[in-house]
Amino acid sequence: MNVNLKRRLVVVSGIIVVVLVVVLAIVASTAGYQSITVAEALEGEQRDKRVQVSGEVVTDSYAIEGTKLSFSVYDPEGDPKDQLAVVYEGGVSATFGNGVTAICSGRINGLGVLECSELVTKCPSKYETATDALSVSQLLGYGASIEGKPLKVYGYVKPQSLGSVEAAQRLVLVDGATDVELPVLFTGAMPDTVGDNSVLVVTGSLNSSGQFNATTLALREE
Repeated sequence: MNVNLKRRLVVVSGIIVVVLVVVLAIVASTAGYQSITVAEALEGEQRDKRVQVSGEVVTDSYAIEGTKLSFSVYDPEGDPKDQLAVVYEGGVSATFGNGVTAICSGRINGLGVLECSELVTKCPSKYETATDALSVSQLLGYGASIEGKPLKVYGYVKPQSLGSVEAAQRLVLVDGATDVELPVLFTGAMPDTVGDNSVLVVTGSLNSSGQFNATTLALREE
């Protein structure tokens, strides 16, 4: 076996060892969490144990103070009155909002609140055609005559305009043909594939301040 081949084998072996260490670290970080339902979490028997609870965010239950996010979740397949309070110290992603599925891992404290150390949000990708939707320029061209009226508008997400649910505005929609911009307010769950330059179809109404109050938001179906 020549020297070069030996060196290659050593490098490859080193890479394999590093990959295995990373995989084992990931497995170890998630091991030990017992998956339970919201109803089981509320029973109190799992307090101070490492648990993972999945549920849908209760509409307008969230509050943000500094880096602390608090909200409640419920089981869509269970009793909607069963709601588990959650607190999480960490950044709030742009996909978090009303109706999003939250996977919360942590410990339930003595007050029955899940102190979440790991939070993953899941929102199924939604698509909608732009049929009957106005462009941003068309919408604003109507002026005050369409304020408060339900309609659809489409455009692309202005780069670096995406904000989390507590932001004054969630994003800015831009007309691809004219570069006219439209601030969009939205508190719902956003498809996780939405990013800079994503083309969206947004349903809602224009307010007197020139902002669009969105009720639904979806990726444009090509």
